[in-house]
Amino acid sequence: MFIFSLIPDLSAQNKFLEPSDVYNPGRLRGVVISEIAGGMLISAGLYFLWYRKHPRTGFHFFNDNSEWLQIDKVGHATTAYNIAVIQYDLMRWCGVKNDASIAIGSLTALGYMSIIEVLDGFSAKWGFSGGDMAANIIGTALFAGQQKWWDGQRISMRFSYHGTIYPQYHPKELGSNLPSRIIKDYNGQTYWLSVNVKSFLSAKNDFPDWLNMSLGYGAEGMLSASRNPEIIDGKPVPNFQRYRQFYFAPDIDPLRVSSNSQFFNTAAYLTRFIKFPAPAVEWNTLKRWKFHPVYF
Repeated sequence: MFIFSLIPDLSAQNKFLEPSDVYNPGRLRGVVISEIAGGMLISAGLYFLWYRKHPRTGFHFFNDNSEWLQIDKVGHATTAYNIAVIQYDLMRWCGVKNDASIAIGSLTALGYMSIIEVLDGFSAKWGFSGGDMAANIIGTALFAGQQKWWDGQRISMRFSYHGTIYPQYHPKELGSNLPSRIIKDYNGQTYWLSVNVKSFLSAKNDFPDWLNMSLGYGAEGMLSASRNPEIIDGKPVPNFQRYRQFYFAPDIDPLRVSSNSQFFNTAAYLTRFIKFPAPAVEWNTLKRWKFHPVYF
């Protein structure tokens, strides 16, 4: 495989968005303008494509902590973590000092995620979720704590998705096509803590720099948020048991693979939040063990 042909030289890190030793106001200006425009587009897009379809109301709170077996909460933490990491890297690329970049990355992540919570707060169907905000803070804190004390990310939060049978029974809730199912079908989502083992060992260890070990969390059997309906659109549906899944699997960190290919470095960086498909061991709350030769 191409990726393994790059592994022998591991002395350098990914060269995409390399930190600048010199403050570059031109870069920073471009980043700020792009992000302001992006935030406005995201807000407008969410409103017109999602929230406009539902009645509006006064700002209110909503406790959804028991829904979707908390898969959505882990998703919030993962999204906030990765936004913070990317924003930090952009600031360092602009030559902003380390501590300021950590602060800006953290505030940007919380700011972007708060857009969603505020829109939820004015929607009659949802509401501002304290649980979601707590998850956003946890994901951001995982980034900031590591960057401050370890000067790097030894533990990253990643995502994987596989198709499931459940959307066919409730496509309005779980998605009617692949893009919508990736976002809405929590049964197929798995969230990972990907740990770089070498960074926790002594400096003389020979453990591969690019090989991570990952702990994953998923859930299945969910046709709706809190409990499964017996009838959907006038048709009876199977009685699925809702259960949690826990995974252990190896992972590849392409950011730790040294390459002179700008294409590879860019692709590795832009897909850093995706868990690499690999064999996995599963234990679930049905008290069953499973081995997946390749798990997505």
